[in-house]
Amino acid sequence: MNIFAKTIAAACVSASILALAAAAPAQAETVLRLDEVAVGELDPAKASDYADSILMFNVYDTLVLPAQGAPGLVPHLAKSWSADGNNHIFNLRDDVKFQSGNPMSADDVVFSLQRMQELGSGLSYLFANVESVEAVDEHTVMFVLKEPYAPFVSSMLRLPIVDKKLVMENLGAGDGEMGDWGQAYLSGNAAGTGAYKVSSHNPQQETVMAKNADYFLDIQDAAPDTVRLRYGLEPATVRTLIAQGEHDISSQWLPPEVLKALSKDGAQLLTESGGGGFYVKMNTTKAPLDDMECRLALSNAFDYGSAIKMIAVTDDVSQGSPATGAIPVGMLGANPSTDDLARDMDAAKRHLEACRYNPDDFNIEISWIAEVPLEERFALLMQANFNELGIKSEIKKMPWALFAEQVSKPENTPHISQLFVNAVTGDPDTLLYGMYDSKNAGTWQSPEYLNDADVDDLLEEGRVNTDVAAREKAYKALNARLMAIAPTIYGYDRQSVFAASDRVKVPALSDPSKAFGLDGMGFSFRLMEMQDKS
Repeated sequence: MNIFAKTIAAACVSASILALAAAAPAQAETVLRLDEVAVGELDPAKASDYADSILMFNVYDTLVLPAQGAPGLVPHLAKSWSADGNNHIFNLRDDVKFQSGNPMSADDVVFSLQRMQELGSGLSYLFANVESVEAVDEHTVMFVLKEPYAPFVSSMLRLPIVDKKLVMENLGAGDGEMGDWGQAYLSGNAAGTGAYKVSSHNPQQETVMAKNADYFLDIQDAAPDTVRLRYGLEPATVRTLIAQGEHDISSQWLPPEVLKALSKDGAQLLTESGGGGFYVKMNTTKAPLDDMECRLALSNAFDYGSAIKMIAVTDDVSQGSPATGAIPVGMLGANPSTDDLARDMDAAKRHLEACRYNPDDFNIEISWIAEVPLEERFALLMQANFNELGIKSEIKKMPWALFAEQVSKPENTPHISQLFVNAVTGDPDTLLYGMYDSKNAGTWQSPEYLNDADVDDLLEEGRVNTDVAAREKAYKALNARLMAIAPTIYGYDRQSVFAASDRVKVPALSDPSKAFGLDGMGFSFRLMEMQDKS
């Protein structure tokens, strides 16, 4: 048998369960205030966006975590794991309690996976390959896959473990024995083991969290006692609040000039690179973009250099770096950083001539998300770029909720959609599969509605082949194929930039040796420090 086993040295385990230091003298409560785009989804089976990730990484825990300042995974709720073919076995810690006081066991892991599969929302597609999950004993759980899936262990980063007993006590009405699987309850209440408890939750306005004194790991005294995560604040409001000392960390969606102004006024600039990019998605089912030559004309006409200038914050900090293809630089299968994409108007004109449609008949709808004002600028840039080819276009502002609804049908999906997409586990599978596999068309990630057999085959090869070299070869070929058929304009590789007051210290967003490399994980509140400015 080909058996791979990963075990953790006793010293590492011991280090992770050190007792809390002696209590410090009583101090005034510290409050961390930050914001994100609405809505904040609290149900772990439905969470998928950035705000959701912040909630999940603080209110819930997962079996593994990304290593800080290094690639790979480290134990968290699981203390070790092993694989034997399609069987993956996780050995759990025996000292973890949910915030309710209920002990965590293998049954909770089984329930969490089954609940996510049954609801089929959020990031449930990561677990579509799980044929069964079984509690071998109280602290051992086994997942059986239908077929090999190379990044399976990393997918555990996105399986928050839910308190089965608490959820079962709060089942709502619905079909079958499990009713609504606790959806109504978990939409406003938490059932996790996390370092922070939910005090109140309004998904459109604010989630308030408080430090969990019974957390199974050390929470340093300087970590915020209370966290107020506010949703949908306007950039001007955030700028004023930070300047007045009434806000601590902005969202990543502030325009570059606002970030620059805050920096000049003394704010910190925090950064996070989680493996993603700015993707200009073209609806491949709607004329004229159902013609590959037309899509290639637009992708060659796009002014990549101007896009990079538009996202610069200071001489040293930017919201992104030049893209080299569909896969961000540094990720498995990416092109080298020297292969920057560049505008080529001669190539754009050649492709336009080969397009079967008459450019005089074009009227390209360019959408942008209302909650992300930076996208309006890119819409204007594209309109100017396409106009140089003689292509007419119109710009349409769309609230996120409306956009997510419209892209569920190809005929309602705009010609062009602008999106920021990230690898939710750090693996290229979780960046590309949701965007380009033909079975996944019609989600917010996949408004291209791409249906290409070669792309589907290469995506599958990257999933099932456990050999790293073979996976890299598959993703390089996939990268080349996507560039050749151009369902997307690859604007730039993204870096999130946040403005922060001097009241808070965030090592995971300011020190590369402590960075996680997974979007949202840097906002683990237990690792932050509130500074005493009194």
